[in-house]
Amino acid sequence: MGKSAVIRLKPLVISLLIPLVAGGLSGILTSGSMQLYQSIKKPPLSPPGWVFPVVWTVLYLCMGIAAYLISASESVYKGRALVLYGAQLVVNVLWPVFYFTLEWRLFSFAWLVLLIVLVLATTFYFFRISKTAGYLMLPYILWLLFAGYLNLATWLLNR
Repeated sequence: MGKSAVIRLKPLVISLLIPLVAGGLSGILTSGSMQLYQSIKKPPLSPPGWVFPVVWTVLYLCMGIAAYLISASESVYKGRALVLYGAQLVVNVLWPVFYFTLEWRLFSFAWLVLLIVLVLATTFYFFRISKTAGYLMLPYILWLLFAGYLNLATWLLNR
């Protein structure tokens, strides 16, 4: 990696803050969502409400580190990868608004499919640039697939 092997603290902190702030914004936009989650019929394997903020915090930290590795690279694909990363973050922030605030569960599922496609594309570019960055995105993909199961199942159970 040459010069980019040196960790630059300010860009790393910014890279970590971006997804954490996005997640915080999502939480603010959907305050009261855990009460709604507790009140709806849930499918088997549904975790308790406290699991979500813990998992999302870990995922946002992984995303931030991955984005830092990409931004520190000299790859010709860096710009495209970071645009996709930004796009998926915007889609990610809006999903809980559709699911919890507006209660558009079927639309939310379709929106989640869009998010998964964007994250897969982002991860593809991240892997091209940095294997570590690509691997850091894999837990996010797995969680989104699980979220897809929960989203679709709650739509089916509560319509």
